[in-house]
Amino acid sequence: MHATPILQYLQQHGQRLDSEIAKATGIPLTTVRVSLSDLSARGEISRCNVTRFNDGKAIEGMLCRIAGTIPPKAPGPKPKG
Repeated sequence: MHATPILQYLQQHGQRLDSEIAKATGIPLTTVRVSLSDLSARGEISRCNVTRFNDGKAIEGMLCRIAGTIPPKAPGPKPKG
């Protein structure tokens, strides 16, 4: 795995949106998206397209994490089953 600024950011901060990666690294969003597509094609990251709504406005993005990692469980009480 080649340590790019994007991979380093994901290793340090876990699962993040493409817009969060761009803002934190100072890399333009279009460049981040191209890099994420390349990293995904090489199997270095897991990526999915997401739609989030802020004040009723749809925001399209990519949610990414290092391949093979599992995000931590959400805090708070869990349903009993």
